[in-house]
Amino acid sequence: MAQVKKVTGNIVDVLNSTIYPGTLEISGGRIANIMKDNKTYDTFIVPGFIDSHVHIESSMLIPSEFARLAVIHGTVAIVSDPHEIANVLGIKGVNYMIENGKTVPFKFYFGAPSCVPATTFETSGARLGIAEVEKLLKREEIKYLSEMMNFPGVIFDAPSVMTKIQLAKKYGKKIDGHAPGLRGKELEKYVQSGISTDHETFEKEEAIEKIKLGMKILIREGSAAKDFDALNSLIEEYPDYCMFCSDDKHPDDLIKGHINEIVKKAIGLGYDRMKVLQCASVNPVLHYGLEVGLLQKGDFADFVVIDNFETFTVLKTYINGQLVAENGKSFIPKVKAKINNNFKTRKKKVSDFVVKKEGEKIIVIEAIDGQLITNKIQEIPKVSNGYVVSDTDRDILKLTVVNRYEDVPPAKAFIKNFGLKKGAIASSVAHDSHNIVAVGVSDEDITKAVNLVIVNKGGLAVVYDGLEETLPLPIAGIMTNKDGFKVSEKYSKIDKLAKSLGSPLRAPFMTVSFMALLVIPRLKLSDKGLFDGEKFEFVDLFE
Repeated sequence: MAQVKKVTGNIVDVLNSTIYPGTLEISGGRIANIMKDNKTYDTFIVPGFIDSHVHIESSMLIPSEFARLAVIHGTVAIVSDPHEIANVLGIKGVNYMIENGKTVPFKFYFGAPSCVPATTFETSGARLGIAEVEKLLKREEIKYLSEMMNFPGVIFDAPSVMTKIQLAKKYGKKIDGHAPGLRGKELEKYVQSGISTDHETFEKEEAIEKIKLGMKILIREGSAAKDFDALNSLIEEYPDYCMFCSDDKHPDDLIKGHINEIVKKAIGLGYDRMKVLQCASVNPVLHYGLEVGLLQKGDFADFVVIDNFETFTVLKTYINGQLVAENGKSFIPKVKAKINNNFKTRKKKVSDFVVKKEGEKIIVIEAIDGQLITNKIQEIPKVSNGYVVSDTDRDILKLTVVNRYEDVPPAKAFIKNFGLKKGAIASSVAHDSHNIVAVGVSDEDITKAVNLVIVNKGGLAVVYDGLEETLPLPIAGIMTNKDGFKVSEKYSKIDKLAKSLGSPLRAPFMTVSFMALLVIPRLKLSDKGLFDGEKFEFVDLFE
């Protein structure tokens, strides 16, 4: 007979909008009984938190290490899109994530990546065609078709796109969306195709339009994109249609907080705590059909013990009745993990990054701190000896994307608002194909930073004044199997170094990693050239 474990406190029953003192009796990983009483308790028991859309790879940690950090914040489950590693390693990469996730007591729910590569305008390390997507959708571990970034493909009935959507319906799987700024008739068609969520909404009016068409809005607070301030009133107005997500969370941010921070912020604004917890816990379970408990008799014993709703400190986290974290300490063990990678390019020369002047004006990417979207602007370039160079006085810096799967010439462009006054930074975390992206004040510094990444077969690099600092990422060039807490410290150090070069951005590495993400408007750079995300075509650097 299974041993019975008891946990007492003020039980927060979100499904029935009640709070009562009582005891949970846990047996065999489930809540065997709930006994109400009239005692006074200092703590509250709430359903475990769920990140409704995240790319684990963006934490630079493998799933088992992500879990070790997430549980200290009350996260018990995540809905994860493994398209980052799929772009590098294909199905082998997705399998890597699933199998590593199984090694720890945490609830991972993976999707079948729908857009690998994200576009045909970049070079990825792998492709997931219709046959591969169907193979994944058949699996029990795969809960949904991951974000359909190719919204033009949906709008114009691209055969491969529509086939993947039909396959998701065939196997009874939800379909995630990705439609920044999509409105009107095009949005209607997108939603009518069966796409049920969107995490890229950044304006309230846009969100309401999507909700009225039946979409669920995932309110995002990640390391780069932060939409809570624009969308938080939806929690009160449309609680049945909202969930919380991080999308991309760097390790230094993950160690500070996760979904609990969004919950705390929303309650602090005065929103009904039941509605807030509905978005944080209940809605993802109901939408995706997750095997996660909601503090009902017979449910899996997945819950969090907090001190109160004012300070909202996570004291304990339980998954399937197992205590996995307490007072900021994780009890999930570290596991060994093998290394898989796909890195073929050779070291570069300074001459690979020169840009010969070919016109009077250049098209420049304007970065926006805290947003994935960029602006497209015109500037008169700084020219030296017939070559366009970085201009630190006007903050117009050279940007490059280097193909890591083939040894070919780099693509080059310029970016504004990055703020570096010296040195360069480079990264093989470059959404979605994860080529090498770098920005710097001189071709020499850019070359050094890029070559550090190449030598390590993946990672982050900062160079300036003879100093070279790296964070190696040997798994697919985007993750490490090192201890997550130590990785967080290492990332914090390299992030501070990047900022010491002059960048005012909240997350310089996160921001630069999205400069190659072509499916986000308005102007980006792939390994093949400068790309207009609104016209969905390449554009010339010079005008």
